[in-house]
Amino acid sequence: MPALRLLGRKWLAASDDLVFPSIFELLFRFVWLVLIALVVEVLYPVTWQCQSEGWQGGAFVRLYLCGTLTLQAALMLLLAALALQSARGTITDIDARKMVSPLLLIKVLLVFPETALNVMGTMWMFCEVIQCSVEDKFSSIVIQSIVLFNWVQLGLTVFGLFMVFDPLGSVNYGDMQDTPNQVRHHRKVTGLWSRRFRWAFCWLKRDEHGKEAFQQVAALLSALFRSTDLVPSDVVAGCVLLRVRQKRETREMRRIQMLNDEEPIYTTDVNKIFSETPPWMNLEDALYYLRLSIAAYGWPYVLYRHCFTGFCKLARHLTCCCCRPKNSIVTDDNCCMCNFAGVKYMSKLAADDIIFASFNNRVFELPFCVIADHERESIVVAVRGSISLRDIFTDFTAGSERFEAEGLPEDTAAHKGMSMGAAKMLKRLLPVLDRAFQQFPHYDLILTGHSLGAGVAVLVALKLRPRYPHLKVFAFSTPAGLISREAARFTETFVMTVGVGDDLVMRLSVHSIENLRTKIIQTIHATKLPKYRIMLNGFGYALFGVPARDLESTWRRPEQLEAQHSDDSADALLVHSVSTVSAEAALVSRDVFARRFSSARLFTAGRILHIVRRKRMGIEKKVRTTEPTYEMRWACPEDFMELQVMPRMLLDHLPENVHRTIRTVLDERHRYTVTHTV
Repeated sequence: MPALRLLGRKWLAASDDLVFPSIFELLFRFVWLVLIALVVEVLYPVTWQCQSEGWQGGAFVRLYLCGTLTLQAALMLLLAALALQSARGTITDIDARKMVSPLLLIKVLLVFPETALNVMGTMWMFCEVIQCSVEDKFSSIVIQSIVLFNWVQLGLTVFGLFMVFDPLGSVNYGDMQDTPNQVRHHRKVTGLWSRRFRWAFCWLKRDEHGKEAFQQVAALLSALFRSTDLVPSDVVAGCVLLRVRQKRETREMRRIQMLNDEEPIYTTDVNKIFSETPPWMNLEDALYYLRLSIAAYGWPYVLYRHCFTGFCKLARHLTCCCCRPKNSIVTDDNCCMCNFAGVKYMSKLAADDIIFASFNNRVFELPFCVIADHERESIVVAVRGSISLRDIFTDFTAGSERFEAEGLPEDTAAHKGMSMGAAKMLKRLLPVLDRAFQQFPHYDLILTGHSLGAGVAVLVALKLRPRYPHLKVFAFSTPAGLISREAARFTETFVMTVGVGDDLVMRLSVHSIENLRTKIIQTIHATKLPKYRIMLNGFGYALFGVPARDLESTWRRPEQLEAQHSDDSADALLVHSVSTVSAEAALVSRDVFARRFSSARLFTAGRILHIVRRKRMGIEKKVRTTEPTYEMRWACPEDFMELQVMPRMLLDHLPENVHRTIRTVLDERHRYTVTHTV
């Protein structure tokens, strides 16, 4: 950061991204140099005896051998200089790396003589144009291997240039201060992302709303990162730094005893948690309906959980196409009804209990199952979560749109992708529910889902509630950017949301991503470490955690920093941030805090039960105790407005981990009850 300038344009890489690639290539070329030196020592005397028609074959071979040897030595020196220059300075200190661009340009130009020499080696070894045979088997294998690896390396170089090529790299950010120029640039970037999606996901264009999804996601990406001049490696480094920053902030707040009075109170007493809730809100029912939510994922989830035995588990539930009844309750499944087999296996239900199952998966259209639950006398609608690329585009169509349902405020807004998914689902669901309640009129209606399925289930429930006023929703790991605040408060009477630990999706919304982008930029400016050190530290943090010494040594000391802009809204712990940076960074500091994509803030729906792993203190860390593993509290949607970079933020979202957590809480409560009763 900022992006690398080369050949008069901007690229999707920074001048400090070349440390590890240069070192890796340097080691690789050192091996080449040693091998080619051995070959030269063996073959050079022999080449004086080689001739071909009108050509001095020996001269041709000597030119190739000596040229390759010289070029490898020159490239090694160049790569060493490039790695040293790229490692200098902090991420924002581009002046310390001003020699990277000229060195990189020289390396790019050396591709041409390297290609010419490789053509010569190919002619000698593979085309039999040069009559200078090599009797030594070792030398022949070495030359052939070097030629082949050179072609691979040249191919990777071209591919790398293609990957870091920015089609809009000629745009000057200094000219972007005017609103018309910003709008024009936003349209260009949106069009660029849209073309990339159409090319990379060409099969999704056949979907009815595929092009609309491409446009929405392209507009989101363009709005989020416009004028930031961030490259992908900056985002990775920023996330590593944010993890250190968050741990440092927690330690500092504990030191000044801010957490003692304001820290949310968690408890291990399940009975106390549910003492003031309606009877239907309980962990036993939540665990039961979570199993049905997981069942909606079908056969891919069975194979994911049972990589080696999954097919055997599905086999006895499969139905051959020739045996399928004509009035099948299953639609859009494959010929052997694999998804239906997965639902039966995971739900432990008989086929007769499944009233209807739709596995039609398109953009804004999710699979779902309608189940007759005779044990709890309810009709259960289980909506599948994200598992395909189509679902990802539904997730990232994250703009807000007007959402209307009886009982909601007039200005209610909801996640656009999920709102369209709910509308699509209702068209197929309503006739099925009418038939189901004609058969079981005294049953209740329950909707459940995990992740994207949870969000769609909540919006479908809001539409159905006028017809079924006693319906209930069990939502798991519901996305944060679902519905506006007053509507979220309205759902607390009939929606129970369960979230575990540091779940990323429960904190994922347009606003939280914009805040994360802002924090990444602030944190990058505040660090004193070069990017390669940050990346190396990141590997160590992933394996061993963040050591206490890095909480302070990562940041610049106040006396090393210049005066802070008076209007900069950086937080207190990073208030001493860099102020005099490039023109582009200055533009960012003025514009980065503006909401660019969605002005309506969306929240998680329902009454939110947040379960976290209990921190063991003192002797508990060394001695195995019978104390509960988890603790919980009723949270509010505002608690999930900020994205946090945590080790388990992805793992805590997985449905099997949510299931394991709830089951552990119930098992430990049962053991505690039995022990104290005896």
